[in-house]
Amino acid sequence: MNRHFNDSFTDDTMNIGPIHVDRGLLLAPMEDVTDPPFRRICKRLGADIVYTEFISSEGLIRDARRSNQKLLLYEDERPVSIQIFGGDENVMAEAARIAQDAGPDFIDINCGCWVKNVVARNAGAALLKDLPAMARMAKSVVDAVKLPVTLKTRLGWDKSSIRITEVAQMLEGVGIQALAIHCRTRDQGHEGEAAWEYIEQVKKVVSIPVILNGDVKTPQDVVRAFDTGADAVMIGRAAIANPWIFSDAKRYMATGVLPEPQTLEERLRVAMEHLTLSIESKGDRYGIIEFRKYWGGYLHAMPLATQARKDLVVLSGAEEIIARLDRYREEVADFNRRREEWSVERADGVTV
Repeated sequence: MNRHFNDSFTDDTMNIGPIHVDRGLLLAPMEDVTDPPFRRICKRLGADIVYTEFISSEGLIRDARRSNQKLLLYEDERPVSIQIFGGDENVMAEAARIAQDAGPDFIDINCGCWVKNVVARNAGAALLKDLPAMARMAKSVVDAVKLPVTLKTRLGWDKSSIRITEVAQMLEGVGIQALAIHCRTRDQGHEGEAAWEYIEQVKKVVSIPVILNGDVKTPQDVVRAFDTGADAVMIGRAAIANPWIFSDAKRYMATGVLPEPQTLEERLRVAMEHLTLSIESKGDRYGIIEFRKYWGGYLHAMPLATQARKDLVVLSGAEEIIARLDRYREEVADFNRRREEWSVERADGVTV
């Protein structure tokens, strides 16, 4: 199914309960990344739906502080989903009820996390080795809450056990209202190329929305992803370094023209907006510390960024950060002036 720029895409609306999104671009749930400040920034930059970090069902029912903190939602990030994981269907059902009380727009079940400490608890992608247990888990959550329930998974445990069409039909049968597929197997982790061709196969056997995830890195990738027949496209790691991917992809889908890269001033403006949200959410100390991992993305491909980033990741006060960014602007302006002078001299044939 080839897409054309400026098409109306009226047949591409994804429905999850009362949520209706046309050609939706979704921010993937990512541990230690998709906290409220980052979700709100991605939402402002064009993400249609955002997800929390995955939350331990055991942590929720035991009232663990870290798990409860992840339930914090803001009105300006809606539609937003809370994602939970676990290996016990009864615990998952109770955790889903707790998550529902936090007020998300829908609940998502994680059946795709590949890391050892999750699969060791028979959670995440471990459920791909026991499909009846996955079905029971999904049904227990569906029956426990009034909100729509969706699920995110992988193609299979390994290449010899890919049964994603069977999994999709099974999950639709127990009431899952949308399925996100990371198009790799569990044993691949993030290695190798995502096999998008399975999306078309799944679309043929279910009527619920099918969301493509994996290897979506550019606006061009987004267009190719929709060509698979996917109802929505979920973007993960690429958004960490470039939260503008959502707005850039939407512009590209609408016009066929790639937007110009963001200027340094635009990057610094959004970085400071993000940092402010982080401080408001977590306080001065932790807000600044937890933001440090984003400096590399905001300064990516910017001139003289290496030293600026090294300085920024050790600063602990907002005023210090502002002062360092002001100095960085001056450094870049001076660098650009010297580069322009050098170009003029070369053009005039002056030996430099």
